[in-house]
Formats: sequence, structure tokens, C-alpha cells
Amino acid sequence: MLLVTCNLLLAPEGRAVLTIEITRGVETGLPIAIVPFSWQGPGAPSQNISDVIEADLARSGRFAVLPRKDFISTPHEDKDVVFKDWRIMKAEALVIGSVQLVSPGKFQVQFRLYDVFKETQLAGFRYTVSGSMLRSVAHQISDVVYEKLTGEPGAFSTRIAYVTREEPSHAKPVFKLQVADSDGYNPQTLVRSTQPLMSPAWSPDGNRLAYVSFEDKRSKVYIQNITDGQRELIADFKGINSAPAWSPDGQRLALTLSRDGNAEIYIMRLDTRALTRLTFDPAIDTEAAWSPDGKNIIFTSDRAGSPQIYRMSASGGPAERLTFEGDYNARSSYAPDGKSITFVTRQQGNFRIAVMQLDKGTMQVLTDTSLDESPSFAPNGRMIIYATEVRGRGVLASVSADGRVRQLYKFEEGDVREPAWSPYNRVLQYKGVNYEK
Repeated sequence: MLLVTCNLLLAPEGRAVLTIEITRGVETGLPIAIVPFSWQGPGAPSQNISDVIEADLARSGRFAVLPRKDFISTPHEDKDVVFKDWRIMKAEALVIGSVQLVSPGKFQVQFRLYDVFKETQLAGFRYTVSGSMLRSVAHQISDVVYEKLTGEPGAFSTRIAYVTREEPSHAKPVFKLQVADSDGYNPQTLVRSTQPLMSPAWSPDGNRLAYVSFEDKRSKVYIQNITDGQRELIADFKGINSAPAWSPDGQRLALTLSRDGNAEIYIMRLDTRALTRLTFDPAIDTEAAWSPDGKNIIFTSDRAGSPQIYRMSASGGPAERLTFEGDYNARSSYAPDGKSITFVTRQQGNFRIAVMQLDKGTMQVLTDTSLDESPSFAPNGRMIIYATEVRGRGVLASVSADGRVRQLYKFEEGDVREPAWSPYNRVLQYKGVNYEK
């Protein structure tokens, strides 16, 4: 039986940014103990690193985090670890560590990961970072732990982009394009407008976002540089300018344009702005997404009478229909390995998130809510973030690619829509000193 596993309230500096509620989990996660890291310095550090690691691993659905109240001992150094204490608790893995203030504004963070039954160290690193980077280092530690214990890369150090809509009293609605850590922390507003913002799409290097703005009361496509705040107008043609999608090499954008009178898929080279039209059909063709190898594009078209997903070569040619189950399948994107796609499907009047294995053509519906939209794979392919509605309010949610783990991201204010999970960005990683094993 699948159960509610935990309810995590995340709050920086005493103010909650969001609540992450795991609404469906697995009973067979790997048991892991995360000992609260020791602190050496005055007062307390700005971030509790062990709490962040615990929340990350719990949210992944791959681990059963053991309650701290049951700990027999609380080691912080290798010499203090008594493996028998953790075998009694049936822990299979153990994380210990410490945080030390080494100079004004500089902290040394160290951790070790152990296999309890083999009594061996699996990983250990030491980092020296500023106080503002403590949370980022915690996510990186979570990634190391995740990869060592599952054999797959973690995605905790990545980011999410999304659009919020707020309605101030006696004022126009305010739309914001925001980015945040993968757990919703450290939100940063990139664009603010009284007109809708839509369809954020990450560049492959994770440093830019393409998006659609209606700030002049007509759709235009922009590219926003996250690092320096600069933005560039990319598409301002007559009619529709929408649905940007980056090629894997970062040199092209797929766009939906109606410059020739009908909504079609185009490819734009970003260096020359040269356009190549891919689709030639009287139906509406939109929402293109690239395959990870850059060879194919999937898109939504109603050329068969209802919205369905099609695939074609990125250089043009005939389109192959992929979805046949149901009268509505749209907003598709590839898994990072290119073997499956996720999309929105309508089932008995409800809009839900589904995945399809491309080699078999089999579809699996992952969610059971009614207004789900905008699915986006995590860069390791294990989770899918999407938007849904709870009590009339837009929220973000995520589901594992096999449907076994689900969670809601409940932000404090406004409606939250249009999520997009970033690719890996190694610029965000911090080089640690590897402990000798």
C-alpha cells in the first residue's frame, strides 16, 4: 500500500516559502540515517545542512530517512562511528558531518557517507564556501549520496523555472518569471509584468531562459540571461510567437509562428536569425520539443481532428503520429535518455500527466488529479515536475517517472504555473577535497 510519508515545511529565516507535501510514497526506500552535523562557531549557521540533505533524500522517494529521536549515538567524526548502533536501527547507509566557521563569512563543510553493513566509507568531501552557498553545498552532498547509493546522478543541485500570478488588492495582476532551487528555495524574479508570461524553456547550459511575453499585449519570444539580467527579443513576427524550445547544442530554437497565416513549427538559428519552416499543414502545429540527440522533434497537432503528438526529423519531412489513446494528448517533452516522453492526456474529462515508452508505444498515466499541465523531466529522468490545481489555486507538483512517488509544492502566494526543470549546470557545483578512504 502506498501512503503519505511526510510533510516538510521549508522556511528560510523563519518565513515559509513553500510546503512540500509528499502525498504518495513508497514503502521500500533504502533506510538511511543522517546525523545532525556538528557546528563550530558562534551562534548558529544560516542553514542547517543536515536538514536540507534529509529533506532532499526524503523527497526523492528512494530513501526511508530514519527518525533522529531513535538514534543511539550521534557521531561527527570517523573515529566515533559505531556501526553496530546503526545495524540495530536497520540503517543501511549513514551520513555524518560538520560545519565550521574558518574565517569571517567562510565555512568549512565536511561529510562522510558509509555503508553500514560493509562498514566501509563510500564517499567523503570537504568544502570551503561562503555562507550564501551553504544550502547549495547541502544539495551537492545530497547528489553525492544519491548517486553513490542508487548508481544514478542526483538532481538536487538543479533549478526550476516557473511563472507566478499574483493579484494585489485594487491593482492589476502581476506575473513573474522566477527561478528557484529544485526544492523551491532561493526564488529569484527575472521578469515582472502586468501581462501574461508563458512557456519558460532552459538553454542546455542552464544559464538562459527563453519565454513568451504578452507585455505589449501581443506575444513575443525573448531570451533572458540569468547571470547578467540582460534579455534579447527573438521573435516579434506578425501573429503568434510562442512555444520556444532549445536544441541540445544551444544554437537553435524551435518556435511556433503564424507569420505565414497558420500556426506552424519553425527552427531559428540564433546566430543568424535564419528561419526554416518544418511543418506545412492547415492544422495547428505547436509545442515542439527536441530529442536529446537533436535528430527529431515531437510536437502537438490537431491534423487528425484532435490534439495528438507527432514526431518528425529536425531537418523536416513527414510526421509520424505517436499517440492514439484518448482525444487529447499535448505538451510533450523527452526524457533525458530519449527513450520516453511525458505529456498531458485527457482521461474521462480529466487532464493528467502520462509517459510513453517510445519503443513499445505503451502509455502510463501517472497522476489522478484533474487539471494537470506543463510536465518537465528532471535531468536525471527520475522525476517529472508539472502544474496542477488545488482548491482553485495553481500549484506545482512532481511525480516519479514510474508514478510511485508524488508531492505538492505549495507556495505562499499566488498561482504558480508553467514549470520547467533545468538541465545540469556544473557552474553551480563546488569542488570538494576528497577524503582518503
